[in-house]
Amino acid sequence: MSELRVYQDDKPEQPLTVTCDAAEISQQLADVGVRFERWQAAQPISAESQADEILAAYAAEIQRLKDEQGYVTVDTMSLASDHPAKDELRQKFLSEHTHSEDEVRFFVRGEGIFYLHIADKVYRALCCKDDLISVPANTTHWFDMGPEPDFTAIRLFNNPEGWVANYSGSAIADQFPKFED
Repeated sequence: MSELRVYQDDKPEQPLTVTCDAAEISQQLADVGVRFERWQAAQPISAESQADEILAAYAAEIQRLKDEQGYVTVDTMSLASDHPAKDELRQKFLSEHTHSEDEVRFFVRGEGIFYLHIADKVYRALCCKDDLISVPANTTHWFDMGPEPDFTAIRLFNNPEGWVANYSGSAIADQFPKFED
C-alpha cells in the first residue's frame, strides 16, 4: 500500500504526517512540485510480461505524459532479489543526489521508497504497484529498493544521458530509516 511520511529534516525519528490515502499523497507531493498518480493497466499483465506487453498496457498514460512533459524515451526496468549485484545497485542510490532531468518511475509491480529532501522536510514516499512518481530535475532525493528488491518499473526520460546521479555529499540519508522487507 502506498504511504507518505513527512519528516522535519532534522527529526528522522518522528514523522509529522503519515497517510496511505492516495489523494492526500498526491496533494501533499503536488504542493512541493512532485507528481504522484495511480494508473491502471488497460490489459492484463503478469510478472512474466515482456517489456512490449507492459508498455502496451499503459500506452495511453505514457503518451499523455510524453505529450505533457516532452519525454522522448520510455523503457522498463526489472530487478529481482536473486540479482548478483543487488546490494551494489541498492547502495548506488542510497545517498542524497539530484539529476539534471526528471526522474519518472511507474511501478508495474513491487515497491520502493523515494525520499525527497525539499526545503526543511523529507518526504518518504513508499511507491508500490500502480504508483507513478515524478521527481523534478534538481530535487535532492535518494531511493531505497530494499534488501530484497523485486520490482518492475516503467521509466520515462527527456534525455537518458542526463540521468546521472549528482551526489550532494550530505549524510542525511544515513539518518532516516531504511526500507526493510
